[in-house]
Amino acid sequence: MPGSICDILPSVAAALGAPGATDQLGLREQIGEVRRVAVVLVDGLGYHLLPQLAQDAPLLASVLAGTTGQLTELACTFPSTTPTSLVSLGTGAPPGEHGVLGFTLNVPGTDRVLTHIFWRDDPPPATWQPVPTWFERLRDAGIAARAVLPEMFIGSGLTEAAYRGAEFRSTAKGEHYAARVAAELVAAPGLVYGYTAALDHAAHVSGIGSPHWQTAAAKVDALLRHLVEQLPGDAALVVTADHGGLNVPDPARIDLDADPRLRAGIRVVAGEPRVRYLHTEAGATADVLAAWTELLAGRAVVQTREQAVAAGLFGPVREEHLARIGDVVVTCTGDTAILATEHEPPQTAQLLGFHGGLNPVETAIPLITLR
Repeated sequence: MPGSICDILPSVAAALGAPGATDQLGLREQIGEVRRVAVVLVDGLGYHLLPQLAQDAPLLASVLAGTTGQLTELACTFPSTTPTSLVSLGTGAPPGEHGVLGFTLNVPGTDRVLTHIFWRDDPPPATWQPVPTWFERLRDAGIAARAVLPEMFIGSGLTEAAYRGAEFRSTAKGEHYAARVAAELVAAPGLVYGYTAALDHAAHVSGIGSPHWQTAAAKVDALLRHLVEQLPGDAALVVTADHGGLNVPDPARIDLDADPRLRAGIRVVAGEPRVRYLHTEAGATADVLAAWTELLAGRAVVQTREQAVAAGLFGPVREEHLARIGDVVVTCTGDTAILATEHEPPQTAQLLGFHGGLNPVETAIPLITLR
């Protein structure tokens, strides 16, 4: 079994000498003795997408060929979506523990759907996500832990849930991001965290393999090359991702709001197109389960909340987080996506690339170590 995104920061913390941290990934063997580590998460850099990326990314091509750094396959948590993965990275905990169980979630006791990327302070981040982060643990151990993020991310609920405890360094639009991360790494020993969304944005908007996506890959590669060139002698660069992705053609798209049989009995729709959480009207769960099982046969796995939890999809789930999961959980297989045009912004249906499900092209992520 590959390691998990949950293992990355504990292993980095162990390499930096943090008490109580376990190097589950054997990172010390890969990077040696270090005093500084930059961890850069490239949104959408799926392990199985690396061969496609390599034609426009000389550093990644060299890593793939085995001539630069070391490449290991890891797995993200479920759903394979950015908010869930970022909090699993930051806390080292599975989604059932930290509670950020999807891209969007129903706030229990209400009909409200929380979109984690637009979340500010309601619900309060510290109660919605109660698990301590590794940034807090490093800080408490006296090891500097900084996060270099676009200024629009600072103060958001998702940033607090994933990275609280970090010393935040905001970057302005147009600022040379790689240079800023490198400068932070030089400034003091410890952990410096960086994030780039360009590749994932291109995958969603234009599709994996599109010219837009290849251009984004080249930009990501240039960012990583700059960081490698600027690494101090006592530093390492660790590159990873939150998920991969796949393109969804028109025939594979189902709009639940266009089919009365799929709409029936549903109170709230959450999740995202590859993993749907259906919160049902009182007494309607069995009927919804039966209708979706029949209509999506061969295209999705349809389970009750209890079945999905028992299957271990989320890891152990805290009692207080259970109601955030739908009464019915629908996980798409193949290249199917379930749109909800009356519940989501219209641009969701216009996207070409998706992720969230259990396909290895969505869940496998790289761990790249460079000195």
